[in-house]
Amino acid sequence: MDENVVTSRYLRTAGNPILAIKDGLISIEEELKEKYKEFEVFSVGTTGSGRYLANIVVGSDIVKNEISSHAVATLREIPDVRTIFEIGGQDSKIIIIRDGVVVDFAMNTVCAAGTGSFLDHQAERLDIEIEDFGKLALLSKNPVRIAGRCTVFAESDMIHKAQMGAKKEDILMGLCEALVRNYLNNVARGKPLYPKFVFQGGVSDNIGIVKTFEKVIGNEVIVPKNNKIMGAIGVAIISKEFVKKEGTKTKFKGFDVSKREYETKVFYCDKCANNCEVYEILENGESIAIWGDRCGRYSEKFPYSKTGIGKIPI
Repeated sequence: MDENVVTSRYLRTAGNPILAIKDGLISIEEELKEKYKEFEVFSVGTTGSGRYLANIVVGSDIVKNEISSHAVATLREIPDVRTIFEIGGQDSKIIIIRDGVVVDFAMNTVCAAGTGSFLDHQAERLDIEIEDFGKLALLSKNPVRIAGRCTVFAESDMIHKAQMGAKKEDILMGLCEALVRNYLNNVARGKPLYPKFVFQGGVSDNIGIVKTFEKVIGNEVIVPKNNKIMGAIGVAIISKEFVKKEGTKTKFKGFDVSKREYETKVFYCDKCANNCEVYEILENGESIAIWGDRCGRYSEKFPYSKTGIGKIPI
């Protein structure tokens, strides 16, 4: 197991993460069957904001947070990295590494300003392909100043600048500068930033933002080869090492989970003053997990429930 990436999928959830998981598994299985006569899944790990839900659907061996997963993958590729910038579709984070160890981190999960979903929306509104966003931004000669601390203010400011006659490329570069400024002032606030700098996550595909980072911090910013899936690579390495250490077989349910029917339900428990918002997931009509109850009234009955996901390591 040489830890090379055989195949990958980077899919938008479109508001339905379970369907995205199923579609990804179907596509991957088809590709692997074409490439190899025989193949075996040695281990499975889940990470990211939907890691617990993904674990319930696929059956993973380990559930790990994004910080650990991104750090492990980056250190394997760039051992002397000291600062990791990560901006994904839904949130952004910074990871500070010293001597190969994570010593600090910060995440912004409250506001979508600067994330991939926000940039996708702005690209659509400006009638450009998201893949062309960065290249167009680099054509700017006079970038306008955009208020980037809030998605609502940023969009209003962009509309106003366009109405005033600003060029599209100047608006795009202004947005790139605003997002980098917002990231450094809020996510990276007060943290010592030292090279080597690595930028990953879906937004690292945007060359306009990469170049803006380099301009502001005055250093090269490395975008790794598998920049969009570094978290997945990291948790794959972690899960492989865990299963190898434990000497057990993977808990992966198999690719046929894509053929199973999943349904999620929500209800409010009125057994006490907490009024917990409780979520239940059913597989082929059978309840397999419940979480959200603070006292464990429901979740303790299921092995894959609650924050610890039963006996799954985190």
